[in-house]
This record gives sequence, structure tokens and C-alpha cells, in this order.
Amino acid sequence: MPVNNLTKVKSGFVNIFGKPNAGKSTLLNALMGEKLAIVSSKVQTTRHRIKGILTTDSYQIIFSDTPGIIDPKYKLHEKMMTAVKSALEDADLALLLVDINDDWNEVDGLFSSLRLKATALVVINKTDKTNPVKIKEAIDFFKDKKYCKETVAISALTASKVPELLDLIVQLLPEGEAFYNEDEISDLPTKFFVAEIIREKIYNLLEDEIPYHTTVIVNEFKQKSTLIKIRAEIIVQRESQKAIIIGEGGKMIREIGFQARKEIEQFVDQKIFLELFVKVRPKWRENELFLKEYGY
Repeated sequence: MPVNNLTKVKSGFVNIFGKPNAGKSTLLNALMGEKLAIVSSKVQTTRHRIKGILTTDSYQIIFSDTPGIIDPKYKLHEKMMTAVKSALEDADLALLLVDINDDWNEVDGLFSSLRLKATALVVINKTDKTNPVKIKEAIDFFKDKKYCKETVAISALTASKVPELLDLIVQLLPEGEAFYNEDEISDLPTKFFVAEIIREKIYNLLEDEIPYHTTVIVNEFKQKSTLIKIRAEIIVQRESQKAIIIGEGGKMIREIGFQARKEIEQFVDQKIFLELFVKVRPKWRENELFLKEYGY
């Protein structure tokens, strides 16, 4: 529903695209001023299109963090790329995010292939990990590309130049009515973010391929008198993966729960009781029914 008291504001959809690990989720969090998207050093952490709604008296921006653009290897990947496609179609402004240390020609090929209809800014990220000479070279490389209206060099991790990027975004957005109430920060339910926080801890605590074979479902989210009771299932593909996530004597799953609980309590601003279970669903990443059940 449009916000009646926010007419004639700058408003629109600003969607973030790039290769895996370019820093899209970190940028969304920096622009929002709070953590909505989970972050990991591993690639392909983001699986869904995650919207963050930033509202002031003069603008409402609906940011979208999208999965890193890849060639799909299985049905889960196909679902992820469908999320990217939908974001390409409804963007009023596209942020094309570049890791400054990536191969620029490869990134240029990727951006050229998107066939964007929206105005696009090339955002050169991770400037905290390089020098001014390389930053200028990156700006010079991208500034004359057909898809590029302007280039901005930032560090999403340190928030360097992020306020300047936000000012530019506001300038380029059209005027219109706001799409959401001013107190909303996302169109996704709290249960989604709880599951994502748990999944982030799996990415951070477990090595190799285990996180990529895993998803998390929140089955119960009940408000009690003094706390919220949460029951979540960690889904894996094989019994051997279940054993690793549980750990010797339950050590690993307790650590996942401990780290997740602290962050979930901050997110919901209330004490929680968290129960975690591990279930084996063979080849769930290829199963259309499972993918639908798990929100993909």
C-alpha cells in the first residue's frame, strides 16, 4: 500500500547485481545502516532476493540484494537466477558491483550480457584493499561502457563513500508515491531472517562443501510471555553431512545454536529459546517439491 503522507518523494527499486562475492550483501547492509543480508567469505551465500526498504521524509528506496550471477549447475541455482532475472526487470536503477581485484574484462562481459533497461551505476567495491592508482584505473576502465551512467568507488565493508553513493542514488530516482509504510524495513517475514542467521553460522563454522548442501527451515516461531520459542530444521543431503553438522557429542550444533541465538536476539530485540534439528533430504537441491517447500 502506498504511504499517504509520503507523496511526491523520490522512490523506486534499486537492485544490486554482480559476481559472487563482489560484496552485494555487505553493500545492502551498509546502505540500510543495519544487517539484513547474511555475509560470508564463501561465494554463493545469497540465495534469495532480499529487499531492504529505506524511508525518510524525502525518499523511499527499495534496495534488492540478489544472488551472484552464475551458470546454473542444478535446480537450486536455476531458482537463484530466476530471482536475478526478476530484479533485472523491475529495477528503476541498477547498481553493478565490481570487486576491484576481479578480472575487469570478465566483469565487463557479464554486465554487457545483462541487457539492462534501467539506468546503471558501476560501483567499484573493496577500495580498502587496494591503492589510489588502481582505483583510478578501474574508474577509467568502466566509465565509458554503454551500460554505465556513472562510476562510484567505495568500500562497503568500511562504508567509505557509501553516503556519497546514497546521495547519487536519490538524485537519479524518479518522483512518486512510496510503496511501503514508513516503519517497514523489508517485505520478508521475521522467520526468513531467523533462518538466514542460522544458515550464516553454518557458512562461517563449517568448511568445504557442507554449507552449499544445507538449507534452514523455521518450523515454529511462537511468542511466549517472556520469550520467543523457535524451532528450526537444518536440511542436508547425506547422513555424513548430518554427522558433521551435529559434531562430536553435539559440539558443532551447539556452537551453531549459540552463535545464532545471540544474533537472533539482537534482531528481534527479545530473548529466544532456540531448538535446532538436522534432517536428511537426499538431493533436495534438485527436487522441485523440496525447493518449493523450502521457499525457493
